Amino acid sequence: MQPILEQLWIIPLLPLLGSAINGLFGEKWPNKIVNSVALGSTGLSFLFALEAVREFVFVRNQQFFRKEYFDWIIAGNFRAGFDLQMDQLTVVMVLVVTGVGFLIHIYSTGYMAHEGGYYRFFSYLNLFMFFMLILVLAANYVLLFVGWEGVGLSSYLLIGFYFLRKSAADAGKKAFIVNRIGDFGFMLGMFLLFRTFHTLDFKTLFDAAAPMASDAFGHLGTLTAACLLLFMGACGKSAQLPLYVWLPDAMEGPTPVSALIHAATMVTAGVYVVARSHILFTHAPTAMLVVAIVGCATAFFAATIGLAQRDIKKVLAYSTVSQLGYMFLGCGVGAFGAGIFHLMTHAFFKALLFLAAGSVIHAMGGEQDMLKMGGLSRKIKYTYWTMLIATLAIAGIPPLAGFFSKDSILLSAFQSENGGGSTGHILYGVGLFTALLTSFYMFRLIFLTFHGKPRYDEHHVHVHESPWSMLGPLVTLAVLSVIGGWVAAPALWGGEDHFANFLGPVFGGAEAGSAITEAARHQLELTLAIVAVLAALAGLGVAFWLYIRQPGKPAELVKSFKGAYTAVYNKYYVDELYDAVIVQPLMWISTQVLWKAVDVRVIDGAVNGVAESLSNTGDAVRHTQSGNTRSYAVWVVVGALVVIAIIFWPALKPALGMVR
Repeated sequence: MQPILEQLWIIPLLPLLGSAINGLFGEKWPNKIVNSVALGSTGLSFLFALEAVREFVFVRNQQFFRKEYFDWIIAGNFRAGFDLQMDQLTVVMVLVVTGVGFLIHIYSTGYMAHEGGYYRFFSYLNLFMFFMLILVLAANYVLLFVGWEGVGLSSYLLIGFYFLRKSAADAGKKAFIVNRIGDFGFMLGMFLLFRTFHTLDFKTLFDAAAPMASDAFGHLGTLTAACLLLFMGACGKSAQLPLYVWLPDAMEGPTPVSALIHAATMVTAGVYVVARSHILFTHAPTAMLVVAIVGCATAFFAATIGLAQRDIKKVLAYSTVSQLGYMFLGCGVGAFGAGIFHLMTHAFFKALLFLAAGSVIHAMGGEQDMLKMGGLSRKIKYTYWTMLIATLAIAGIPPLAGFFSKDSILLSAFQSENGGGSTGHILYGVGLFTALLTSFYMFRLIFLTFHGKPRYDEHHVHVHESPWSMLGPLVTLAVLSVIGGWVAAPALWGGEDHFANFLGPVFGGAEAGSAITEAARHQLELTLAIVAVLAALAGLGVAFWLYIRQPGKPAELVKSFKGAYTAVYNKYYVDELYDAVIVQPLMWISTQVLWKAVDVRVIDGAVNGVAESLSNTGDAVRHTQSGNTRSYAVWVVVGALVVIAIIFWPALKPALGMVR
């Protein structure tokens, strides 16, 4: 038997088979058989991934692996094949996708048990897993783009799963259209890279780019333009300014979809592409600065919106947008390993937050408004404790996972010199304040949902704990949220950052360095870590004072700052602005110009005019067929005279000329 590493194609193939089997035959099957197919395919995929990783780490000693399975596109010297690869970055992404994805599949069997279209849901979920695995295993941009577009399609199907509900159907379309805007830039970036390097194979392209001179800062060279275009695609997929508007609306999909697609996997695809293309980005300092600024601005912007939201899933949605901004901030300041580290820890605690929110919604009979909850900690204890652990992790409270990854990003931002030393300090300051806001709105969620007096009708809402098919994944993710960051912990007391060392062969010299000594760096890291923890505790303290000690105070503050609160609650009216500036003008052009003018008057007018002319001519000819014998005799005589004239005209012409 060949090593699994030689057969990487098996890992994405298994979810594809599960999707096809359930999609074609699952409609007539009971839920248990659908579960067996869906969980069996993703579970086996996870096991094969674990074996492939084991072989990569212990058998090949972490040596880069690449396999060409078959040619897909060949045109002249250009080749794009079904080529898969595995390196340290692939290991992290594959384990996150298959591991967290499998847990969410298990959770879904309980959460979706009584929903219609059960087989269809799992078919879509498996299909998403297939495309996401293709994306992270691909060895060239062309195959990566297949996975990139595939997860967009799967996202559309899953967000709009409740397609009879207009809001869900609209949310699916919105996600699909906004992603196409970003994907247009991604395609242009690929075309520019192909024009420059005549290949889209990762290894060949990056080897050719590595010795090239970097573009001058502020200069829009070829590599800078290509990186900015790739980042445009990343902004669409990973919901960054200004293309973030689709993700909050995507909460219309079932909660497991929110956890899988919009927390753990799909939305991190943009971060993965930037990290995978790090050699290109490090040769384009202007593009790096843009990535850092956009990430930092998005993190802060989305965090402010999360302060005022009432829907429990909307709070988590804007939290996701904000945390993705942190990942891009890390990549933008050259700390690609820190960005991927936060990607991994975020997958643990954000998937846990969404699944725990789903457990709350399940307990409340579908209610999502936090102002209609309260006092749930005594009735759904497992959900409460697991969600509290995830909240502590995302807030950056040590020793949970989010503390280590967020601390690493903030340290790298503080030391960044791209765009000038002061730029790094500004990025750090905004990132730190965003961490405070994150802690505040997440503990606001905890206090409103689980503490205080019940604000629901206890006679009509029978709060109950979720089944173990849902609680099992919560507990597992809670454990990962606690221990997931400890691979970097030794660095705090002068040891090694094992996660950074593991990714070292991928990023190597691309990681941002520092001119200060190791001892000074260690002291700076400890100082900044303490500051970050104090910021998180400040956010917790303010939330505790407002929602536990002084529960009437938030309403007073809303009245005092009504204008600001209304703007934040309505998400700064960005959707309304887009609707007024982009959507409505396009609708008017489509309706008044393209439809009524071009389509109806020009195209339909021309076609209908020709048809009407032919109809009138036919009508005129038809009236010559009167059925009158004498009329027919006259026409026969006239026709005969015309024929005779035509025949004898050449002979009569000279005679007529002589007469003249």
